[in-house]
Order: sequence, then structure tokens, then C-alpha cells
Amino acid sequence: MRVLVTGGAGFIGSHLADRLLAAGHHVRAFDALDPQVHPSGAPDYLDPAVELVVGDIRDESAVGRALDDIDAVVHLAAVVGVGQSMYEIRRYVDVNSTGCAVLLEQLVERRARIKRLVVASSMSIYGEGQYANSVTGERGLAPNLRPENQLAERRWELETEAGERLVSEPTGEDKPLRPTSVYAVTKRDHEELCLSVGAAYAIPTLALRLFNVYGPRQALSNPYTGVGAIFASRLLNGHAPVAFEDGHQTRDFVHVTDVARAFQLATESTVTGHALNVCTGRPASVIDVANGLASGLGLAIECDVVGRYRAGDIRHCIGDPTRTAEVLGFRAEVEVAHGLGELAQWLSGQEAVDRVDQAMDELRRRGLER
Repeated sequence: MRVLVTGGAGFIGSHLADRLLAAGHHVRAFDALDPQVHPSGAPDYLDPAVELVVGDIRDESAVGRALDDIDAVVHLAAVVGVGQSMYEIRRYVDVNSTGCAVLLEQLVERRARIKRLVVASSMSIYGEGQYANSVTGERGLAPNLRPENQLAERRWELETEAGERLVSEPTGEDKPLRPTSVYAVTKRDHEELCLSVGAAYAIPTLALRLFNVYGPRQALSNPYTGVGAIFASRLLNGHAPVAFEDGHQTRDFVHVTDVARAFQLATESTVTGHALNVCTGRPASVIDVANGLASGLGLAIECDVVGRYRAGDIRHCIGDPTRTAEVLGFRAEVEVAHGLGELAQWLSGQEAVDRVDQAMDELRRRGLER
């Protein structure tokens, strides 16, 4: 099979390319090589067997040429970063939402050949995760963001209006979508555009809702990428990782090798029309991830818990892997402790420019950090 991977020179795309090549597929990577992600151009880690086509996802001619003689498409291309999306609104909507529309228009013109479309969605489209009421026992709750007055009082956990504590539970695919950032809105666009166009034109389509992906090849000098890479850039420069709130907010950290395997399964599958979580189902706190990385690097640097908060931040979101296991036969295999150790081993040979303070200053200047 001839597979086009948009964003194929990136973190997840390159790992997927490795798997697809090993399985005997031809891989073409379409990538803009954004300097924020690829400051030195095409990365050394990209397998020479990958056919790299450099172009902008909004350029319909370039996208059309990249789609020629392709059998399946995995759409990963996007600008990422929740914080940056809140002040570069037009760029995020243009690249992510308009870029997806351009891809789909070009894909529809070639639908007689296209056998498969897989799109990268995101856990960010859920907003807050799923909760249960610790007093009443009610489950499957989908609360809104914590009110500003509660955050101003540094009461971090979710509560009902009556003051009853809400506790995190695994977030299933049926939870209402409540994106809280421009980036999240554009990822919802990705998912809904691809699933609706795929259904209308009988193009078998799957959307994978990725939770917090970490692992080797992350863009370490990009202060808006995943939290693992942000912490790593701080540690590699001898600085303390910064944790907002009290550091005990939890996420579902899923290793990039598991994510690449999920995309391969989705690309080779005949299942269609679903949006599926790609997650571990196990919580890890932000402070534990920071300390785990420091320990793996042999550094006695403790996390700096700042007690501040950012507009739109959620408290807990852990994925429910059940449906993905049933529909796609996928379960994550890499435990966070092992994955962080592997990431630390890779980091020991890397350099990073720490731009985190600059990014935080930008948020603070715009009133997005409080």
C-alpha cells in the first residue's frame, strides 16, 4: 500500500513511517518543516526510504501532487500548542482547519483510488475529563471548566455548586465535546470534517483521539509542544520544570511507539466511521512526570510548583481504552515509568533551547496566566 502521512517528518509521523516501512508499505511524508518544530530542516531521524515532499497543507497544488498514486492517507499535519493557539488564533485556524479542508477537497477528487483515511484527533476536544460525584455516587458527569472565583482561591479540584467533590474517572468517547482552546476547536474540526466527508463520499475513515503523547523525537526547543518535551528542555538546561496549580493535575501519558502502532492498525483496518481514544487508561500527575524525567536524567532538580493557573486549563482527563480495544484491537503496552526511562536515555544525547520562560511571559502579558 502507498501511504501518505501528512506531518510525516514530525514526532509521531516519523515513528509511524518506521512502522509502515517495516510492514512493507511505501511511505510518502508531506511536511512543511515548520522552523518552530524543525529548526535545522529535515530531521536526521527520518528514514531515507521515506519519500519526503516539502509543502504547506494549505497549498492545494502541493497537496494534490502529494496525493497522486496514494492508496491511504494519515493526516497528522497541524500546528500544535494550546497556549500559543490562544493568541495566534488566525494561524491555528488557517493551518489546521483550512488545511484539513484543502486536503479533503483534493482527496475527494481522487476518491476512486483512496482506500483509507485516518485523522489525528486529540483528547483536548473533551475539555475537562469525565467525573463521578464522591457524595452521591453519580457517574459519567461532564462538568464545565472550574469557575474563575474557585481558581482565584486556589481550590484546584472540581466541585459541584453544593461543594460536593468530583473525582476523575476514565473518559469515554461518548462524553460531550467541550474544547477549551483554539487548538482544541481545530482538532475537533479535523475529526468532524474527516468523518463527515468520509461518510458522504464512502471513504473509509477513522479518527484517533490521542491523549498525551511522549517519547523520543519530540521537538525539545518548541515551548508549546507536549509537557514531556517542555519539562525536558528545562532539565537539559539545568532549570526546574514548571508545574501550574499544585502539580497534581493528572493526564494519560501514552508512549509514541504505542501511538504509531495504533495508527498502523487503523491504516490497515477495515473499520470505519469511529472516533477512538488512544490512551493507557492510567493517570499520571504532572509533578510525577517531571520528577520521573529528572530522576531518569540523574538530576537532583525538583519541580517548581508555581501555584498559578492558565485560562482554559483542565484538571484531570484520563482516557477509557475499552472501545478502542474492542473495535481496533489496540491496547497501549508501554508503562509510563518505562517510557520515561527510555525518553531520559534519548534525552541524554540531545540539546535543547529553553524558551519556556519566554512562552510563559507571553501568556502572562496577555492575561492568560493568573
